[in-house]
Amino acid sequence: MMRRLGRASVALAMLALAMPASAYREGALVLQAGWFHLAPQESSEPLRTRLAPSVVGSLLGIDPDFTSEGTSTGVSNAHTPALTLSYYLTDHWVLKAEGGVPAEFDLYGDGVVRPTGLSGLLINVDLGAPENNPIASARQWSPAILLQRYFRDASARLRPYLGVGASYTWFTNVELKPAFSDALNRNFGRSLAVVTGNPGQTVVRGDSDSAWAPIVNAGLSYALTDRLSLSLSLSYLFLSTTSRITIEAANGTRLAESTTELDLGTAVSSLLLSWRWGGGD
Repeated sequence: MMRRLGRASVALAMLALAMPASAYREGALVLQAGWFHLAPQESSEPLRTRLAPSVVGSLLGIDPDFTSEGTSTGVSNAHTPALTLSYYLTDHWVLKAEGGVPAEFDLYGDGVVRPTGLSGLLINVDLGAPENNPIASARQWSPAILLQRYFRDASARLRPYLGVGASYTWFTNVELKPAFSDALNRNFGRSLAVVTGNPGQTVVRGDSDSAWAPIVNAGLSYALTDRLSLSLSLSYLFLSTTSRITIEAANGTRLAESTTELDLGTAVSSLLLSWRWGGGD
């Protein structure tokens, strides 16, 4: 008896898997919620620093525009809740908008920033020092729109897909960590304020440029019921941006600006639960 029940259960399970799900056809509107995991594959140029001109700096042999060879920056992985909306233009072509809670990243540094001349032996900041890392944090907003091609028949339970699209990325809540900010003010800010005739406290700020970035996408969608499905995908965001750190005098005069070109290409994996309106048989 138990063997018969076991066989019957297996047969029913196989039958359920074999049965076609209600089709996601033209006109279907699909809301997806789940999780994004973002893994930046970053690389960066050495930091380039431009100093406010000063007579004292010239006498000390300090180049007002110098590059600190060996310096670089890196970005942590992140994860965040995701929300997407898809519209089936046809049984196979889908227009998708992606959003969600902006991910928060930590920025890490490596190498030593120092001016040219003998003053570089005394005035420098070690980006890689443990007490200075992470050097900053920021939230990344990357809403995107994609055009996807779904394969197999619209009634198939398992459907692979490919997509291409674009994202507009910008950064908010860019905050330099206190230890790193203090090191910059102590080692660079005070000296620059004096030699440029702007004595007093200095302020350090950080920001990154916004940018458009192309996206490629691949995944699998599996229909659990006639309206509910599960989607697993991997995307790659080809993002590049310019990040900068500035030191300002108390009166607002810009004393120094350090920039780096950051290749922030990011692999984004997602697991999404979908709910469909319309578009069925």
